[in-house]
Amino acid sequence: MSSWKRFVTAARFALIEQARNRFALGLLLVFVPIWDWLFGTLIPNDPVAFKLQSTGAFLQVNGHNLTVLTSGFNAITLIVAFMIFTAARRNADFDRRLVLAGLPRPVAIAAKTTAIIVVAALVSLYATLVLLFFWHSAGFGAIWLGYLLDTLIYGALGLLLGVLISSELAGFFIIIMVSLMDTLLQAPVENPLANKDFLAAFPTFGPMQVAVSGGFGHGVPGGGVLIALAWFVGFALVGLVIFWWKTRIWSIQAAPSLPATQPAQALSAAARDTLQ
Repeated sequence: MSSWKRFVTAARFALIEQARNRFALGLLLVFVPIWDWLFGTLIPNDPVAFKLQSTGAFLQVNGHNLTVLTSGFNAITLIVAFMIFTAARRNADFDRRLVLAGLPRPVAIAAKTTAIIVVAALVSLYATLVLLFFWHSAGFGAIWLGYLLDTLIYGALGLLLGVLISSELAGFFIIIMVSLMDTLLQAPVENPLANKDFLAAFPTFGPMQVAVSGGFGHGVPGGGVLIALAWFVGFALVGLVIFWWKTRIWSIQAAPSLPATQPAQALSAAARDTLQ
């Protein structure tokens, strides 16, 4: 089988594994609209200042629209990270057996990366479509791009935790705490420190800048895209290096070779022992 066919097969099984996670899919279908609706009903349409880091200017945006946008970030980062973490953790032993059976590790790594990208693209698209019920933004593409970048980051984080942590409870706790702190700190409605410069060191900073700036009609900042991609590549590289290390074939001991005359003698001796 060629490397391409192996990749297609490995990627297909990785995506099937994600599709079988009915609990995560149920959360996606139900949790995202409920989360948007819940936060949207609590916040009025009062203007809120949001600092655009690319120019340093403050945008006056609708507080309700900004809140439902932020709630979408919070929901999809949790769900995507859970999906990738669960699959990576449960399939760890199976992945090692596949490598021992002859699946090249670069092919396995490419398949896992493809699964993260596909899942992130679909989940972010769904969340953007749900957002249309609460806010009709002209910057649909920018919002989808912001959601996509953040789900890529948290998908890579889920992979990293899945190959690094053996405890499911610990992994879920880390994902929940990181996602909550990261996304809520970026929202000026919930957090009065949201426009501080130190928040640029958080993963959701770049995607939030992209979604807010583009969603409210001020263009897509290229710096935000690059920052988000750097987080994705960083998490993914660390996770894939750990995966490479854990699936490494440390040693293969070959059977001792025998002279040409010894196999028949050994077979005869074994037959005599059996008959006795």
